Amino acid sequence: MVHPRGTPSTGRHRIEMALRVDKNSRQVTFSKRRSGLFKKCSELALLCGADLAVIVFSEAGNVFALGSPSVDAVLRRYVPLPAGAPVPAAAHDVGIDEDDDRQALEEMCQAKEATAKQLASEIERMNSIGYKVIEAKGERRFWWEADVDALGAAELPVFARSLERLRDNLRRHADKLPSGPPPAATAVVAYAGDEASNYLA
Repeated sequence: MVHPRGTPSTGRHRIEMALRVDKNSRQVTFSKRRSGLFKKCSELALLCGADLAVIVFSEAGNVFALGSPSVDAVLRRYVPLPAGAPVPAAAHDVGIDEDDDRQALEEMCQAKEATAKQLASEIERMNSIGYKVIEAKGERRFWWEADVDALGAAELPVFARSLERLRDNLRRHADKLPSGPPPAATAVVAYAGDEASNYLA
């Protein structure tokens, strides 16, 4: 498998189930696996209406929790508080409707899916514009030399904004350069057959 930039990929392969020795690798693995676990749990709660509570402690002692309808509600149901123990204010069921919680969770998941679709559509649109700019560039060396007549109404505003960003970046870079007399420019004449063109060297 080859990535678009030409770097080889290892593809999907079985990962050895053993403790990661490198601390950075262990932290990255923890973060990715925790996100995957929470995603699967939220899907289980949404699709099956399951009550669940997941609590994960990191190596550094940080606590991550996910619950449906909430961690407190699930823990109180299956692990009741000892007699006479004070009930935390957040643990009261007054005003809490599990159906409302499920509906809110479902709406959030739908909104997330809609946003993901919008993002994918925008990425596809920008890639399409990028390919059209590359086609309009033709044999020219740089993207900003693209033939604007070859670009359509959808590409021109994006192309103009890109040129403006390029100009602003050049200004910022020029402002950082030390001030002083500019270097002397010399004219060099290059002959190509009968045509002569002037270049600044």
